[in-house]
Amino acid sequence: MTTAGTVAPVDLRLSIDVVDRLPVLTLSGTVDLATLPELQGGLLRLLADHHGRRVAVDLDGVDALDDTALGVLLGAAGRARQAGGDVAIVCANERLRTRLAVTGLDRAVSVTGGIAELLTS
Repeated sequence: MTTAGTVAPVDLRLSIDVVDRLPVLTLSGTVDLATLPELQGGLLRLLADHHGRRVAVDLDGVDALDDTALGVLLGAAGRARQAGGDVAIVCANERLRTRLAVTGLDRAVSVTGGIAELLTS
C-alpha cells in the first residue's frame, strides 16, 4: 500500500533469450511511463545484439501497457526495419491483443499468439 508522498516500486522485469535462433525480449509486469527507460534499454540491447535480424518481444507476462510503451515498440520496429530486420510481438492475452488492434499497432507490427508461430513463419 502506498501513502501520500510515496511512490510505488517500479515493476518491470525483462530478459533476453534466444529460442531456436529467434532472439526474444520477454517482459513481465507493468509497462508505463515509470518503467519506460527499462523497456527502451532492453529493446536497444536486443536490436544492437541482433542487428539486422528478426526479433520478438513477448508481452505475455505484461499486465498493463500504456500508450508511451506502444510508441516505443513501434519505434523499435522502425529501427529494426532500417537495419534490415524486423520486430514481431508475441501476445496471447486477448485484452492486450484487443488494445494492440484498437490502437492500430497490429497493422504496423506483426502480432502472433505464440513464439511457435514465429518459428514456423
